[in-house]
Amino acid sequence: MSNHPIRIGFIGLKPDSHWAATAHIPALDSLTDRFEIVGVANSNLASSQKAAKAFGIRHAFASASELVQSADIDLVVITVKVPHHLELVSLALNAGKHVYCEWPLGNGLEEARKLAQLAEEKNVVAIAGTQARFADEIQHLKTLITEGFVGKVLSTTLVGSGGQWGAEFISEYAYLSDKKNGATMQAIPLAHTLAAVREVLGDFGEMSAKFANNFDTLKLTDTGVVIPKTAPDQVMAQGFLKSGAAISIHYRGGMSRGTNLLWEINGTEGDIQVTGENGHAQMVQLKVKGARGDAVVLADIIPSVESQKHHLTQVIPRNVAAIYSRIADDITNGTCTAPSFRDAVYLHEVIDRLERSAT
Repeated sequence: MSNHPIRIGFIGLKPDSHWAATAHIPALDSLTDRFEIVGVANSNLASSQKAAKAFGIRHAFASASELVQSADIDLVVITVKVPHHLELVSLALNAGKHVYCEWPLGNGLEEARKLAQLAEEKNVVAIAGTQARFADEIQHLKTLITEGFVGKVLSTTLVGSGGQWGAEFISEYAYLSDKKNGATMQAIPLAHTLAAVREVLGDFGEMSAKFANNFDTLKLTDTGVVIPKTAPDQVMAQGFLKSGAAISIHYRGGMSRGTNLLWEINGTEGDIQVTGENGHAQMVQLKVKGARGDAVVLADIIPSVESQKHHLTQVIPRNVAAIYSRIADDITNGTCTAPSFRDAVYLHEVIDRLERSAT
């Protein structure tokens, strides 16, 4: 790899797009010594040109195929809806490009396995965006558990609100209502959070699940249109981690007036509580409290100053920047520190097991 910044081509970057524009762009703005955005391809050339002008990007491509074939692109970043991941990721991998794909990697387990296999055949850096794993708070929590803050972990409990998947939401998110699109509550907020749980507590063991759908239709609040809803709005699971610790999970659609993210870890020597404003652990500021020994009241556990690497005040781009930093290391040094497609397959397998159990 030469010494020039890693050159990025985006597929699915729009000025009015909530995620790519608000998460990836500020993350990369903090890493200009390591990355340069040089190209964009959207659904048509006019859209690509609009994005290129808005973000000061040199190349606007007429198609994704044209972008991935460009010699000016090292890393293809794919930030489109899940049903398009298989086609676009395959396109980039077959062109020999490194890839950063938003989670979920595929529309279900089999697509994820196909993409992971292809990435290994092409011998490129292929990353799925499960950035909750590398939130400063999660890395700090991992250290606390490793150092024995709670002693032996006996159990862990996870409760979260999905935000969407309730009785109503805006038309932009209508595709989330159809489970065939692979963008369900268990596949997005729960899976992102389970990636963080695994980072801290290790692999999952045997688990069983029950799903429920309280609403078979939902109202699009900005249009008034009512559409069918097949994605579950209640996801419940229980079982064990590989360590033997018990695990209990309940995710529910919509938002609660009470708790919207609560993750507790209970051990022989202490207890830890993680909370957030919603069940998407990858995109909320996490608060961590704990107590051990003779202490009877939970107290704040603040990440050390040394762990604040990215100097970003907003949590979403800060977590995404943590992924990009690891991608740069992996491309430059031949390491494997960012969440690989194989890591994504593991997470897809966990979700697939829960879905099969619930069925």
